[in-house]
Amino acid sequence: MKDLIKSLVTLQEIDTRIIEKRFFIDKVPLRIYEVDEPLKQAKAELEKMKQKTESLSKKKREKEQFLEGTNEKIRKMKGRVSEIKTNKEYQAHLKEIETSEKEITAIEDEILTVMEELDTALRQQKEKEEKVNREVEKINAFKKELDREVEEYEKELASLKEERAKLVASIVPDVYGRYMMLLKTGGGVAVTPARNELCTGCNMQIPPQLYVEIRKNEEIIQCPQCLRILYYSEDQANPA
Repeated sequence: MKDLIKSLVTLQEIDTRIIEKRFFIDKVPLRIYEVDEPLKQAKAELEKMKQKTESLSKKKREKEQFLEGTNEKIRKMKGRVSEIKTNKEYQAHLKEIETSEKEITAIEDEILTVMEELDTALRQQKEKEEKVNREVEKINAFKKELDREVEEYEKELASLKEERAKLVASIVPDVYGRYMMLLKTGGGVAVTPARNELCTGCNMQIPPQLYVEIRKNEEIIQCPQCLRILYYSEDQANPA
């Protein structure tokens, strides 16, 4: 029976390692999602800035077109001076030209303001593009390392499963069936050490006589409370 207890303890150790590695692999999509979030945010900020620069560029083009139209209007007005007959008409015409020239000055000032805003926006857009590129490089490096780790864990899992299959073959079916049921109901822990008259699975106080029997490691004894299989180990009794 001591050999059976030893086999169950070893099986639990193997399953614990399998569960840990399986948990790591199963968490990979979530870890990728978490590192993708800063990139999504950076891309959203970049897109917003691109829209701003496009809006400013459009505004600049519209004002330049308006400026060109106003200049053309002034050229035409100046070309009609010789057609004016009276002084009153001449003065009104000069006034109209003067007003249009003031519009040009105002438009030129507006264009300069828009150009300054556009230059700032383009600089910020470049910074955000660089941020996106940094996030992409960071994520690519992270995913590459993650792929390496997953590949390594998959190999270890295959080896552990092979080792497990050989061990299971040496355990009587009814005991293995009980072990698997406890593994499921016990959150991945079916076999746990007893230490200082306590079940380390649920911390229940073990009756002294039962603890004496557990220390012998001669039969399968389950915790009265959590039902996990208990065993005794000198290493567990005196942890470093």
